[in-house]
Amino acid sequence: MATPLKDIPMMGDKLTYDNLTITFIVDEYLENYISVHEWITAIGFPKDRKQFSDFRANTSNAPIPTQGQSADIGDVKPPTGVNSLFSDATLTILSNKNNPILNVLFRDIYPVSLGALDYTQTATDVDYMTTTVDFAYQIYEFEVL
Repeated sequence: MATPLKDIPMMGDKLTYDNLTITFIVDEYLENYISVHEWITAIGFPKDRKQFSDFRANTSNAPIPTQGQSADIGDVKPPTGVNSLFSDATLTILSNKNNPILNVLFRDIYPVSLGALDYTQTATDVDYMTTTVDFAYQIYEFEVL
């Protein structure tokens, strides 16, 4: 509730989640890094608006747009065909014996930042390059296996 002094939080107002941060090993040919880079570049179209339309034309998997909203809160159908900019993701949590115990299902996920690659010639042993990527998403759910 807004007041002249301090806003008072109210339950049930809005859900907010932190971004999902993933650290991953970059493969030898940078294929996984380039894939995320192309996705984030297409969303932000830093050079011109044609980047966005090219991305949509080449990667669109959007179904025919539907109006309205389903009964599931995370299953909103956008009135415009923007589905190829988002994706769904599943994070599988493993037990100490590497058996899957829980899935975390993220809806409408998209990258918002991609970390830099750290190149060095001073490594004396095999050092695998890693980087981080932050994803924003609409909602997540737990699925016990």
